[in-house]
Amino acid sequence: MDAIVLAAGKGTRLRPFTERTPKPLLAVQGRPILDWIIGALPPVDRLIVVVNYLAEQIEAYLGKQPHVRDWAAVRQAEPRGTGDALMSCRAAVRSDRVMVLNGDDLIGRADLARLAAVPQGILAHSVNEPESFGILFRRGDNGPLDKVVEKPKNLPAPQLANIGAYLFPRQVFDLKLPLSPRGEYEITDAVSQLASAGRFEVVEANYWLPIGTIEQWNAAQQADLGPAR
Repeated sequence: MDAIVLAAGKGTRLRPFTERTPKPLLAVQGRPILDWIIGALPPVDRLIVVVNYLAEQIEAYLGKQPHVRDWAAVRQAEPRGTGDALMSCRAAVRSDRVMVLNGDDLIGRADLARLAAVPQGILAHSVNEPESFGILFRRGDNGPLDKVVEKPKNLPAPQLANIGAYLFPRQVFDLKLPLSPRGEYEITDAVSQLASAGRFEVVEANYWLPIGTIEQWNAAQQADLGPAR
């Protein structure tokens, strides 16, 4: 299994702190967010990091990590969504399976290990504001994924949200993704195509710490990060 970390974003909601530092390198309790993500990964054959904004800093950081033996940085020439970022890694992926993670969330090590144990799947976490997330609908009470609905309204809480961690077969790179209404290619369209073609597991995560805003970043400095170690 290879792993892809999507780290090309500008981190606009974390400005001014991301004006000179890419979001994945912002420190949480003394360690870059990217270091926490790498540390929580199950054993992988190769780490691939998709970069664009301040790419040189992320590449320099990876080059200094003795524990990351086989890695590649893939430059997303023109950021056109998470689906485009995924597809840009086709040539860099060598394994039959690939775990894909957002570069700005901390997820429990045990949760990622359980995701790695399924043929293909998505991590989910319960949320109380479903209108702010991509919500997962299952086939039956505890069945596989049926569909992902972005920011649905008038749903009762709690609901299971997509937290940006996926396990794909290599065949994901053979899919054709449509251009979304906002002019991007979405990784959730790859999820939907795979779910419609076969069993796509929903793995419920016990630990998830999003770091998308200054408030979340500040809160992370005092959070219990034990499950992500």
